[in-house]
Amino acid sequence: MLTYALRRLALALPLLIGITFISFFVIQLAPGGPFDFLINPDVAKLDPKIVKQLEEAYDLDKPIHIQYWNWLNRIARLDFGRSFAPDGKPVLQKISERLPITLFLNVIEMLLILALAVPIGVLSATRQYSIFDKVTTVFVFAGFATPDFWLALLLMILFGVQLGWLPISGLRDINWEYLSFWKQQWDFLKHLILPITVATFGGLAGFSRYMRQSMLEVIRQEYVQTARAKGLSEQTVIGKHALRNALLPVVTILGLSLPGLIGGSVIVESIFAIPGMGQLMVQAVFSRDYPVIMGNLVIVSTLTLVANLLADISYGLVDPRIRVGRRGRR
Repeated sequence: MLTYALRRLALALPLLIGITFISFFVIQLAPGGPFDFLINPDVAKLDPKIVKQLEEAYDLDKPIHIQYWNWLNRIARLDFGRSFAPDGKPVLQKISERLPITLFLNVIEMLLILALAVPIGVLSATRQYSIFDKVTTVFVFAGFATPDFWLALLLMILFGVQLGWLPISGLRDINWEYLSFWKQQWDFLKHLILPITVATFGGLAGFSRYMRQSMLEVIRQEYVQTARAKGLSEQTVIGKHALRNALLPVVTILGLSLPGLIGGSVIVESIFAIPGMGQLMVQAVFSRDYPVIMGNLVIVSTLTLVANLLADISYGLVDPRIRVGRRGRR
């Protein structure tokens, strides 16, 4: 298993370089530049020579392939450069301030999806065409058809504006520092309810349907019928014999869905004004902050590749036959 993981990590490096190569050149195709606002007479009246000096300072006057090569050399030394924003902060510092928030939200979201989707899918499969199965089917169609931004706006209007039960922006109240410890924790949880609900809704619908279909295929297999014929209880048959095999397709889809979950945080963080990686990415795109954009892409791409590797490794934990097969090949 260790050899397999190391081999996958070695193959991930050229893939990561390819992602950055394409992204770097696509970004350059966007109209405008990071310092265009400085020569806008409605904003500031600066000499174009100053803009030219800034471009020379940041190597923006060089050909694209030289810019990419210089950037790649800096990334190899874990130097992401400095932001083009007026604060001029190092990109790595900006990302380190935002990354924990996005990771926290995505981990909570994924744990909730798995904790709810697996039992819903199993119950729907074992009680096929029941009332519960029909209700969850309607829920799935509603989840697939509901855009995240639309659901977020509805929940904000209902629970935040009309009822006033939940906050609709940020992660803390303005007076958070003056609250007691337990009130601070409750305030933080209240700020998480709406974003987590919006982020979980669509994923829960999809994963529960995948789990249902996978379980339906497994419980029709001969070994499951044999286990029932031996007199084992239905709980043992489903929980011990069928569930682990039914989880394999779900683990595969989980690995493929992680990029979408991370990308989906852009919408949630932008709507709810959460200071995470998604909001930072949107701000960087609108301001043409190339170092921050590329830094975000590197971090998100790395997390995605690592997540896919963990999904592959988890196959062996779910199904021991996969581990036996890999030992045999070695």
